[in-house]
Amino acid sequence: QVQLVDDGGGLVQPGGSLRLSCAASGNIFSIATMGWYRQAPGKERELVATITSGGITNYADSVKGRFTISRDNAKNTMYLQLNSLKPEDTAVYYCNLRTWSLNAWGQGTLVTVSP
Repeated sequence: QVQLVDDGGGLVQPGGSLRLSCAASGNIFSIATMGWYRQAPGKERELVATITSGGITNYADSVKGRFTISRDNAKNTMYLQLNSLKPEDTAVYYCNLRTWSLNAWGQGTLVTVSP
């Protein structure tokens, strides 16, 4: 069983930046596809970005050019750098770890973008 702890959310003004982190327990992080998802109030959870074990990244169109996903396999940690934040980025952000046999989620971290 793997546990994910995501952190780094907070209140930020439009145009500001945050960095989220997701720390994973266990020893499968390096072979897993990792991802960030978000859920805004009243909306379904949606994909933000993913990164494969080989470092291939994929982004939702709404965040391309503003968010950057990365991973440090030595630290079992994934990051999401959020720049040029907009009010519509306000949501609970969840990290995800996926292998062929496992699909795990963090507890979520709230990002609020407001003047």
